[in-house]
Parts: sequence; structure tokens; C-alpha cells
Amino acid sequence: MIFFFSGCGNSRLIALALAKQLSEKLVFIPEAAAKGEYFVDLSEGESLGFVFPVYCWAPPTPVLDFVERLQVENRGRYTYVVTTYGDEAGQTEKLFRKALEKYTGLHLDAAYGLVMPETYVNFRNMDVDSDDVARAKINSAISKIPSIAARIKCHTTCSDIKVGKNAWLKSHLVRRYFYRHLVDDSKFHVTDDCTGCGLCSKVCPLGNIRMMSGTPCWMGNCVTCNACYHNCPVHAIRFGTVTDVKGQYKVLREYTDRPF
Repeated sequence: MIFFFSGCGNSRLIALALAKQLSEKLVFIPEAAAKGEYFVDLSEGESLGFVFPVYCWAPPTPVLDFVERLQVENRGRYTYVVTTYGDEAGQTEKLFRKALEKYTGLHLDAAYGLVMPETYVNFRNMDVDSDDVARAKINSAISKIPSIAARIKCHTTCSDIKVGKNAWLKSHLVRRYFYRHLVDDSKFHVTDDCTGCGLCSKVCPLGNIRMMSGTPCWMGNCVTCNACYHNCPVHAIRFGTVTDVKGQYKVLREYTDRPF
């Protein structure tokens, strides 16, 4: 079984590819959480996997909230995580390992990291990759899936994640700054170009956007994954003024028929 979370679609693409290699069932964490499905009964020999993006050098809050409520029968099974990130993960593995052991009693046996295209554009000097760079990152990540799947099948114990410099500082102090000042959906708004199509509401992984009188409204339960921003067909969604001259991540659509 593989639990996954994804905003813009990078981790979804990896989760789908990995599940295909392993013939495993995929469970989208927000859907399971919405249904209150926190109980897992693993069969003999079944591994437990998690796939998610790195947000602010840490696991996304919906993932940590889900793990806090997760109940696993037949603990002791091989457990692994595959993370996706633009450049480095900081102490994501350490934070996830700690949460997993604290709330479920599970031991994290393996951790893998895959570099995927940049999607965070809500801060100055941060923008999407060029299409060519994005394709190169996606192709490289996909090419590594068979090897990761083979190691998972063999129950290999390993840590293959790029931590990066100043990991503690980024995963704790800088992350705290981001959540206090930038993980705030009140900064999202639309320009007059908005057509009221409602796609932003459909692609939000947390169901945080409601259409009111043909205009999207953000309801306060946001992790600034930017799925709404990148999927807007007319580029009408803005985050304050910092995204006015930023691009959108569209290359992923060449690899999947899903909008997110």
C-alpha cells in the first residue's frame, strides 16, 4: 500500500509510476482523511509506502496530520518514503521518521529523494524551471523508479535523500518563518482575466477553494501548494504581487492526462 500527497502533480506522477512497478494500491491522503479512513491492515509481506513533496524542507502538514491519526495493524512491515523536491530536502526524512515512530510505532526502513521541477513561486527570486529543465528533471526521476522499486522489493535499508547545507536551520527556523508569513491563502486573488471556470477549485488537493458568484474564494485551509496557480488556464491567479511576473508549471501535462 502506498499513501501519497501531491499538490501540483509531481508526487502523484511518481506515486503512479511506483505503484505500477510494485503492483501496489494507491491511497490519496486527503481523500482518506476526509473519509476518516486511518486504519490500515497490512497483509503478509506487504510493504507500507509514503510518497509526498517536500514543503519548506519538511513533510507537508496534511501528511504529518494523517500520520498522527494513522493506525497500522501488523506493524513491523517494511516501511519506506519517497520524497520529491526542487533541490534539497533538509531534515524531511528525520522529521517524518520521528512522526512515524511517535504516532504509529513504525520504523522507517528506507528513504528516497527525487529532484522534480520547481513549483514554488511565492517568494522573490523563486520561479518555475524552463520547460527543457523541467523535462530533464522529470525524465531523470522517472528513470530511477525501476531501481527504487527493485530496492523496495528487496526490503533494502537505505537513506538516499539530498539533505543539503544548513538543514536544521531550514527545516526549523526558516520553515517557521515561511509558515508564519507565506503559508497564507489570504494573499491569493484573481485578476479580471478570471473566467470563472472553476478549475482551481477542482485541482485543490484540500478542497480549500469554493466558487462564489463565479469567483474563487480561498477558505483558510491552505498549504500554498500552488496547484490553483499553475493550473489556471488564463494565468489569472496571483499570490500578492510577487507572482505577477512568474511563470506557470505546465510541462507535467505532457506526462499525464490529469490536470494535477
